[in-house]
Amino acid sequence: MTNSIIIHKHGGPDVMKWEQIPLKSPERGEVLINQTKVGLNFIDIYQRSGVYPLDLPSSIGMEGVGVVESIGDGVENVKVGDRIGYVMGTPGSYTESRLYPADRLIKLPEFLSDSQAAAVLLKGLTVSYLINRTFVVKKGQTVLFHAAAGGVGLIACQWLSRLGVEVIGTVSTDEKAEKASAYGCHHTVNYSREDFTKKVEEITEGKGVPVVYDGVGADTFEGSLKCLAPFGVLASFGAASGAPPVLKIGDLAKKSLYLTRPVLGSHTATNKLTEEIANLLFDAIKNGLSIPINHRYSLKDAAEAHRDLQSRKTTGSAILEI
Repeated sequence: MTNSIIIHKHGGPDVMKWEQIPLKSPERGEVLINQTKVGLNFIDIYQRSGVYPLDLPSSIGMEGVGVVESIGDGVENVKVGDRIGYVMGTPGSYTESRLYPADRLIKLPEFLSDSQAAAVLLKGLTVSYLINRTFVVKKGQTVLFHAAAGGVGLIACQWLSRLGVEVIGTVSTDEKAEKASAYGCHHTVNYSREDFTKKVEEITEGKGVPVVYDGVGADTFEGSLKCLAPFGVLASFGAASGAPPVLKIGDLAKKSLYLTRPVLGSHTATNKLTEEIANLLFDAIKNGLSIPINHRYSLKDAAEAHRDLQSRKTTGSAILEI
C-alpha cells in the first residue's frame, strides 16, 4: 500500500483526497520508485478539473523525483538505489511510491538535489525544447515571453539572457515584474494596466519580435500575433487563461507568420529525445542557471497548492514534499 492523492470526480481542489492504494511489484520494463519530491505544474490543474479528462478514479501529476526501490525483468538502464526523475508519461506523480517505465527515467546528476530536480525537470525541459528546438534563438535577438515570473518564465528569462537574447516579459503585478527582472528579464510589461502589444512595438521600434513564447493562451493569443515581425513564430505552448480562440489560417498571411503548438510529451517520447533536451538543461544549470523554489507544500496539502497556483499567487517553481 502507498498513500496518494486520488480524484474520484473532476472539479475544484477539494476533489483531491489523500488515500491509501494498493501497489504491485514492478513488471517487465518497470521500476518501483520511492518518491521524495513531486513537481507542481499547471497541467495538474487541467487534469484535476477535467480540461484534460482522466479515467477515474485516478491520481494526477506528471513530474516526480525519487529513488529506484526495485526493478522488473529486462531493466538495464537503472539499478536499485539510483536517484531518478521523470516527466510526462501516465499521470500519477501525486503519490509516495509508484510504478513507472524504466526507459522513461532521467538519471539525476550529483549537483542537482531532489528538490531542485522536482522544481526544474518539467519546466526546464519545456524551456529547453522551446529555445533549442521550437525556435532556436540567436544572440542579439529580442523575444517576447509571457508569464515571465512563473516557473517556466523565470527559467526562460535566465537562460535566454545568458545566451545574449533580449527578453520582453509580461507579468500581472509589480511584484512579479521585480522578480522577473531579477532573473534576467530586460523589459517587464504589467499587462493588468499596460497594452503589451504597444510596449513591444515601442521597445522594438516597430519591428516586432521573431518569436513569442505563449503559455497563457486566451488572454494573450491575438496580441501575440500582433507582436510578431514578418516570418515570425508564435509558439503557443500552454493555456493558463483558457484555450486560444479559433484562428483563420488567412490571419497569418499578412506577415507570413508561423504558428506552432508544441508539447513536452512529443519531446520526451523516447529516451533519446529526452536526453537531448535534458543534457542541454543540465549543462545550463551546471554553468549557473539557478532554480527558484519559492513555494513548498506537503503532498497531503496539494489542494492548498492548487488554489495558490490557480489564483496566480505563486512565482517561480513550487514543489510538493513527501
